[in-house]
Amino acid sequence: MKTIRLPDGTTIPALGQGTWMMAEDRRVRSEEIAALRGGIDLGLTLIDTAEMYADGESERLVGAAIQGKRDQVFLVSKAYPQNASHDRLPRACEASLTRLGTDRLDLYLLHWRGNVPLGETVEAMERLVDAGKILRWGVSNLDTDDMEELVASGGAACATDQILYNLTRRGPEHDLLPWLAEHAIPTMAYSPVEQGRLVGHAGLCSLADELGATPAQLALAWLLARDNVIAIPKAGRVAHVRDNRAAADLTLNASVLDRLDKLFPRPKRRVPLEML
Repeated sequence: MKTIRLPDGTTIPALGQGTWMMAEDRRVRSEEIAALRGGIDLGLTLIDTAEMYADGESERLVGAAIQGKRDQVFLVSKAYPQNASHDRLPRACEASLTRLGTDRLDLYLLHWRGNVPLGETVEAMERLVDAGKILRWGVSNLDTDDMEELVASGGAACATDQILYNLTRRGPEHDLLPWLAEHAIPTMAYSPVEQGRLVGHAGLCSLADELGATPAQLALAWLLARDNVIAIPKAGRVAHVRDNRAAADLTLNASVLDRLDKLFPRPKRRVPLEML
């Protein structure tokens, strides 16, 4: 499994597990827990969740899945922007820890930018680090100008920027990804298969078939081939997790990468960071 180095030197798998839109149907709860646990066993030990997902039920689902496996897991959660203040962030973090059944987060993210000044959020995050509630912090959905402001506000310790990035969302390649690389901040790519929509792309399907892979595996392998990028696909079934894991073993040569560039050309000019 390829690994990515965080700014503090910690290495994490380049392929993890997302949980957006999980824990929304109790009828499949046991299946989703089995999928997450199976992913851990396969080396997908980074699990990403958020207080927003299913109104906290995603965190409870993850908590059930990591029971007895906590020390194997790199656990990520995210706070609402309205909770990113001095007063509210400690309470939001404590509530997430309770739902997750753990005493610390490996990484805590600001979910997107709101009205709380970034400098205040940085201070609140650093206090949580000092208290041992989180080991490191980062952000999500922040564009280049936001990142510049974050660092100028004392946020040089930011561990990642989690963004929408996949074959159909290549805008960040113009300036955000180079900026993050220059500052040694890894990119964490959410919705790496465009919430499943990429699997219906005719050109991607044809190329994947030539390679003996699925379209989703090819889309993931494209991300994993890039420097400094972590992909966090969601999978609610064990078989789906196994399919995702196989993408980490798919090597794309220059010819395949060139064909993907032609199928999914990046925008000719900078576009604002997109969100789902």
